[in-house]
Amino acid sequence: MVVRSPLVYGPGVGGNFLSLLKLIHSGVPLPFGSVRNHRSVIFRENLVEGLVTCMRGARVAGQTYLVSDGEDLSTPDLIRRIARAMGRSVPLWPVPVLLLRWGGGLVGRRGAVERLTGSLQIDISKIRRELGWSPPWSVDQGIEETVAWFMRR
Repeated sequence: MVVRSPLVYGPGVGGNFLSLLKLIHSGVPLPFGSVRNHRSVIFRENLVEGLVTCMRGARVAGQTYLVSDGEDLSTPDLIRRIARAMGRSVPLWPVPVLLLRWGGGLVGRRGAVERLTGSLQIDISKIRRELGWSPPWSVDQGIEETVAWFMRR
């Protein structure tokens, strides 16, 4: 059995997601107002529940299951939800995506810009249908837990 997930977030998160939390907390305007992508993400606790469901499932040998929070977000929507959980407002400037990608390439951050501007959607209908799994935590609940951890650290 194989379980595949998109970006995992939650208390203790590091990497680009932690950097995004820090940027949003700083209140600086962010240049993502023109981004119209769709990205799947998964809260750590939803991933754990998905793994447990797969381990308990009958006839899962040789199967591949995709897991996510079940709601795809644009980067601006993710930023707004994180800011709301922080009790903040973050200005989103409408910089064209091509300009963001060009600038990311100039400073050696093309991959990070691609992840913030590109789409990556995961279809979780197979695990829902075959194993009856649904993510127990909503995106907003996961973001609230992640932000609460971030604010305490």
